[in-house]
Amino acid sequence: MKMGTALIYDEEMTKYKLLWVDPACKIEVPERLTVSYEALIKNGLTDRCVSVPVREATDADILLVHSEEYLEAVKKTPYMTLEDLKEFTLQYGDVYFHPNIYHCAKLAAGAALQLVDSVMTGKVRNGMALVRPPGHHSMRSAANGFCVFNNVAIAARYAKQKYGLKRVLIVDWDVHHGQGVQYCFEDDPSVLYFSWHRYEHQKFWPQLRESDYDSVGKDKGTGFNINVPWNQVGMKNSDYLSVFCHVLLPVAYEFCPDLVLVCAGFDSAIGDPEGKMCATPDIFAHLTHLLKNLAGGKLCAVLEGGYNLTSLPQSVCQTVQTLLGDPAPRPANLDGPCESALESLHCVRSAHRQYWSSLKHAADLPTSDISTKRIKLAEEEEKTENGEEETSEEVWPEPPTRVSPPIRTAVVLPDGVTCPDGCKNFSSLEDPNPETVNKLRETLFKAEDDSVALTTLSSLIALVEKMEKNEICNGLALVCDVSMAMLCLVQHAVTTPNSRVLVVCVGDEVVPSLDTDDGKTLLVQFSNKESDKQKSKYHINVCLKKGCSDVSGFTQAVLSLLLPLGYEYDPSLVLLVRMSDSGVCDGVWQQLTGLLLGLAQGRTLVLMQEAEKAWVGLTASSLLGDAAPSLGQLDAALPEDVEALERLRHRLQADWKLLQTTAPETGGGDAH
Repeated sequence: MKMGTALIYDEEMTKYKLLWVDPACKIEVPERLTVSYEALIKNGLTDRCVSVPVREATDADILLVHSEEYLEAVKKTPYMTLEDLKEFTLQYGDVYFHPNIYHCAKLAAGAALQLVDSVMTGKVRNGMALVRPPGHHSMRSAANGFCVFNNVAIAARYAKQKYGLKRVLIVDWDVHHGQGVQYCFEDDPSVLYFSWHRYEHQKFWPQLRESDYDSVGKDKGTGFNINVPWNQVGMKNSDYLSVFCHVLLPVAYEFCPDLVLVCAGFDSAIGDPEGKMCATPDIFAHLTHLLKNLAGGKLCAVLEGGYNLTSLPQSVCQTVQTLLGDPAPRPANLDGPCESALESLHCVRSAHRQYWSSLKHAADLPTSDISTKRIKLAEEEEKTENGEEETSEEVWPEPPTRVSPPIRTAVVLPDGVTCPDGCKNFSSLEDPNPETVNKLRETLFKAEDDSVALTTLSSLIALVEKMEKNEICNGLALVCDVSMAMLCLVQHAVTTPNSRVLVVCVGDEVVPSLDTDDGKTLLVQFSNKESDKQKSKYHINVCLKKGCSDVSGFTQAVLSLLLPLGYEYDPSLVLLVRMSDSGVCDGVWQQLTGLLLGLAQGRTLVLMQEAEKAWVGLTASSLLGDAAPSLGQLDAALPEDVEALERLRHRLQADWKLLQTTAPETGGGDAH
């Protein structure tokens, strides 16, 4: 990656705390910030980031979102007595004030603006601001939910005003609904706000009707507010990924933001006393990765909630490591979304299908109350009779250590093709293994004049072995026959115990027959050739009318079919094969390459025909971690492609749970 990752932190923001007894506020402590920063130091991440100093937000900055009356009231808090502060706090909900909180709140908002400036001016690629107090609950004229000024909302308005941005995406993965952000932008079509949050049918704080899935925005902003209500606790990694693949990513790519802001609350991680969710910290590596190719990589994460002092710093580290470009760990425990998550997903997609072409095929709303609503009512009756039961404390393993291989990208290129900057020319690193050469000659080659191809294939096998040993992260090869190379590599890779190879073929050429029955290989081919029937669970043909040349149809297929399949399959190696007739445009190819790097700890090997020299540079750029260029606002995919993709998804979802978008018991029907 050519540009760095900003980290913004100032110890000054730890210098306020609750000065009286308030059970609702006692979890918001200075240690939230210190443990996060200390974890970054311990893992060697602070040294790898670009340290950006904080600044105080000015009155003009704060007034982009808040009223003058509210700002003037908060300005008086440094001079208040303890009793005055308590009295002042009472007019707001679930928040506390301290003589130093006004100063810290200005620093928190200012840190978000510093981050935006650093990213928008190209000083860094992306970054994270560790701030206190958080911001997404505060409203125009009210503090709320530990929040004084709305840091991310101010940053969005500031970015639009200063840099003339036309579209900003705000992704709020905090476990609480950021109602302050929603109120700020609900009538603004230039800001797309996405929030998932614990809701439990309006029983969980902030207990707002407008936090439900059918609050989609107002006036010109209708359709630009997406709420995903979690109606039960215990959501896992599969639930989070499912919502990204089937709601957020399709809409975000269609929207095409100029900047992505993340309300990075980690109370949605396991062990948090507020969230009570079961998603492990490593999932934030994947969520971050999936956002990194939007907006040309311009991504700013700003800390919101997170109250478990173990899972919070772990989640922060996972996020920052992904921003730095480290390969994401293999995803854990992807057993498919639960029924409640599917019901929420179903409702959200139905509510937004009239606003987004990527969702227009979504099922009708369920005709009856969703199951968790019935269960919730029964639970409440039981609690009334028996009293509240104690909850057990969650235990989870330490996230896996993420070690970047010493070589990021190795290339195997024919003579005369220049090795791209930042890559290592693998063929010159070492001589081919004689045993490998003999084996290839016996099984694949009979003629003596195939020595060049033999040497290339030997190099590719050696490259894959280096990837398996974590000495090389990913690779790129120009070969005279991509089908032969693919077959050879798959046959070699599956001999390794516990290996699984995801093969993604882009183009219409006939793919050689691979043995997929044992599940050690999953083959997904994108083409315009219809297949008579699905060959097996592990051999999937995705047919698009215009093949891979239709940007909208291909992108939709990648996001809603390939990514869920890839995550659920959890390969140890990804082979991305570009056929000579692929027709895929540069930007889409780079997006596909970048997105696939989230799988298999980044172990992706790209195979291309020798004639495709023109694509070596941009493919290498994606493998090195550079963000793919924006695709522009996407038009609707061809109706026949949408129908074909839906038929395919329906056929596959019995075997592949992450393809499901409706719960088994909630068929389509009229809106309730």
